[in-house]
Amino acid sequence: MKKQGRGGKGRAAGKGRYTAGNKPSKKNTPQVKPGIRLNKYIANSGICSRREADLYIATGQVSVNGKVINEMGYKVQPGDEVKFDGRRISPEPNTFVLLNKPKGVATTNSESKGLTVMDIIANATNAKVRPFGRLGRNATGLLLFTNDETFRQKFSKKGIDRLFHIELDKNLKAQDLKQISEGLKIDGKLVEVEEVSYVNNAPKREVGLKIKHTGNSIIRTIFDQLGYDVVKIDCVTLGPLTKKDLPRGRYRILTEQEISLFGML
Repeated sequence: MKKQGRGGKGRAAGKGRYTAGNKPSKKNTPQVKPGIRLNKYIANSGICSRREADLYIATGQVSVNGKVINEMGYKVQPGDEVKFDGRRISPEPNTFVLLNKPKGVATTNSESKGLTVMDIIANATNAKVRPFGRLGRNATGLLLFTNDETFRQKFSKKGIDRLFHIELDKNLKAQDLKQISEGLKIDGKLVEVEEVSYVNNAPKREVGLKIKHTGNSIIRTIFDQLGYDVVKIDCVTLGPLTKKDLPRGRYRILTEQEISLFGML
């Protein structure tokens, strides 16, 4: 009987290398490093947007565990100490609070102005939210608060439709209504509105006006230009949100579904 040559032994060994028992161990499979990207960590802390965070990282204003980090894509691990411009920061989830603002309450956080909207929502959340847009002290209606700087940056540029119920000191003339709808030039700039109309079943001094400006001083400016005094301003819708089931002076946290609606605007 012939002895098995080396070639046969080699072929047998070769087969053995590819048996299930000899497959590479999962321990050798590259693992995805856990953690949160540094720019997102900074953005979630409410300081700025992710894009702005990248600039701060690149210029050496961010450190992790005492070491300045310039690496884009660096991931922060649980327990890491992150400092921005020498101050420790921590991320918090994006939070949105909707308030039906009462009359006589200031939007600004200055103590000299007495009660502010921040006082009203003080117990709504631990997140560092602040108002998006303004309503004057005597204006009422919907006011949104958030700590989402990406949201703030996006809609500060493009605006959010807000529908106001406005009461004037006298009936609004038809020609003035038309002039507002076509756009008014104020201080050399064209001020455009999305819609304007008389309120159904109400005196003609009551007007509905939809506009994308984040403040309400522009509303008074529009009517002052035409010789009217504004008696009442009430914000009744803000983007996809309404005052339904939200009494005056009350607030609520937006749901994930409501927040996602803004992504469609």
